[in-house]
Amino acid sequence: MSGELSPIDKAKFVAAKRAADMVEDGMRVGLGTGSTAAWLVRCLGEMVREDGLRFSGVPTSARTAQLAREVGIEVLSLDEARWLDLTIDGADEFDRDLNLIKGGGGALLQEKIVAAASDQMVVIADKAKEVESLGAFPLPIEVVPFGWQTTQALVEETLISMDVMGRTSTLRMSHSSPYIADEGNHVLDLHLVRIGNPRQLALILNQIPGVVDNGLFIDICDTVVIGYGDGRVEVRDINEGTIETDRIDFVETDNLFKDLSD
Repeated sequence: MSGELSPIDKAKFVAAKRAADMVEDGMRVGLGTGSTAAWLVRCLGEMVREDGLRFSGVPTSARTAQLAREVGIEVLSLDEARWLDLTIDGADEFDRDLNLIKGGGGALLQEKIVAAASDQMVVIADKAKEVESLGAFPLPIEVVPFGWQTTQALVEETLISMDVMGRTSTLRMSHSSPYIADEGNHVLDLHLVRIGNPRQLALILNQIPGVVDNGLFIDICDTVVIGYGDGRVEVRDINEGTIETDRIDFVETDNLFKDLSD
C-alpha cells in the first residue's frame, strides 16, 4: 500500500491524523469537504470504532455526510447542532495570516457557514498549499443560476479596479453541464493569479447582485495543521502565536485506506 500513496497523500494523511486528535468526546464538529478532509473523516471513523470516541459531526457537503455515515460517525445537520465546538477542513491555499482560498471541491458556501458557526476552525493541508500571496489557485464564487452570465460580466468589470493580476472567469462544468453546488448554485472560478488585498476583494465581490458568497475565508481560520510527506507535522496557532512540530508514524491499515477515492 505504501508504494501506492504519493508524498502529497501521506502529507494529507498525517495532517488529518494530527487534527483528529483535537476531537474530544461530546464535541460537535464540522467536517470539511475535499481530499484532505476525507482523510480526516476516515481517521475519526477509526477512532469511533477502535477507541470508542463519541462525537457528532456536521458535514459541509452531501458527499462528506455519506462518507461520515459509512465510517460510523453520528451525523447532524447544522440546525440540529446549532453551534459547533470545532470545524476541521482543508484549504486550496493559505497565507501566513491564515487567510484561505476554499471551494475547489465546490462546497464553499456550506463550508463557510459551518466554519462561522464554530468556536474554532482548524485547517489541514499539505505544505504545498502555503503561499506568499493568495490567487494562484482560481477563486471560486457561488452565483445563482438566474442571469449568471450577467453576474459574470459584473464580476469581471469589478475586477478591473481590484488589486489582482488576472481578471478572467470561467463557469465550472461537470462533464457537459454546469456544475451544481449542494445549494443549487453555479460556481464561477476567477483566475486572478495574485490577490493583493483579500479582505477588500471578499467584501466587494459579495456586494455584486447574483453572487451568493466567495471562497475567500478571512479571519475565520484559527489554526493550520501542515503535513509533510515524511510524517512531520507543524501546527500553527495564529491566536496564541505558537508553532508546534510533531511526527506521526505512518501505518496503513485496510479499514482506513480502502475505497478512499476523493
